[in-house]
Amino acid sequence: MKRSDINQIIQYTIQATEDFKIPLPPFAYYTPEDWRKVQEDEEEIVDNMLGWDVTDFDTNDFLHTGLTAFTFRNGNYKHKDRYPKPYCEKLLFVRDGQILPFHFHWYKMEDIINRGGGDLRIVLYNSDENEQLSDTPVKVKVDGKKIVIHAGGSIVLKPGQSVTLNQKQYHQWQGIPGTGDIALFEVSMTNDDRTDNRFLHAQSRLPKVEEDELPQHLMFKDYKDYIAYGKRSGR
Repeated sequence: MKRSDINQIIQYTIQATEDFKIPLPPFAYYTPEDWRKVQEDEEEIVDNMLGWDVTDFDTNDFLHTGLTAFTFRNGNYKHKDRYPKPYCEKLLFVRDGQILPFHFHWYKMEDIINRGGGDLRIVLYNSDENEQLSDTPVKVKVDGKKIVIHAGGSIVLKPGQSVTLNQKQYHQWQGIPGTGDIALFEVSMTNDDRTDNRFLHAQSRLPKVEEDELPQHLMFKDYKDYIAYGKRSGR
């Protein structure tokens, strides 16, 4: 992805959160210079991948297949003694008609909540012993109600509705075209997007960035290039 596109996408999302009346914490607005000044009292932000994340899943077609996320809070698999939180909360901003590719998570269970905007269609499969699509019925809970659908069936989340997705349940979603952008929230177990995504087809979760202009806001994958205290301490 081009840095110029990432800059525009994050700025669009910041404006959208204002329109949706979703307040963001101060570090959502940090500039690269602000990040250079971050000290160890904010290490949880850096270590636990809080903040912005933009991806087109290596498609070069973000508006068709992509996602913008902002992580508010998260635990850490590798440093449970330092960060004992067993939970994660994210904004998952879905543009009108945008698709998230089929994937599952080995470790985390998650609730996906439509907090406002358009309608979200989610297609579901169980995974089989080879981590491919199974033909078995899929059991999920929508707003606490048990739902059973056939393999490859779908559910629609309207604003206010939520679904609980278990480990190893393949899911693909799309903002239903014409219904508008969607402010999804994820409430889940501790999350590590570098290691806990199993895509059905080869996809890159974290984008390769073409630096065609300077960043306006950083993604969590950028932190290592800007955080000075980590370099000094060898972390």
